[in-house]
Amino acid sequence: MTYVIAEPCVDVLDRSCIEECPVDCIYEGGRMLYIQPDECVDCGACEPVCPVEAIYYEDDVPEQWGDYTKANVDFFADLGSPGGASRVGKVNYDPPMIAELPPQNEE
Repeated sequence: MTYVIAEPCVDVLDRSCIEECPVDCIYEGGRMLYIQPDECVDCGACEPVCPVEAIYYEDDVPEQWGDYTKANVDFFADLGSPGGASRVGKVNYDPPMIAELPPQNEE
């Protein structure tokens, strides 16, 4: 089990969670952030600092955002487990489900 970042993060990319993560397992995609499940130690430090409440324990992801668990897995399909997001930097990729969403932060 791990934590999953859901739709409220799309096009926000606040990064507060990255600063709190003690194991550097939160990676930045093109439009949102993703938690590497093999690197996450389930400490939960990321969840309370998210300003848009986008981070959920895998079993607690709201039904309307259930597909974000799969999107998280898909993000790491080619990337794998590189051993730290800071080493990788921003990955200019999002799974099709995320990439095809309309802009989320239009004012």
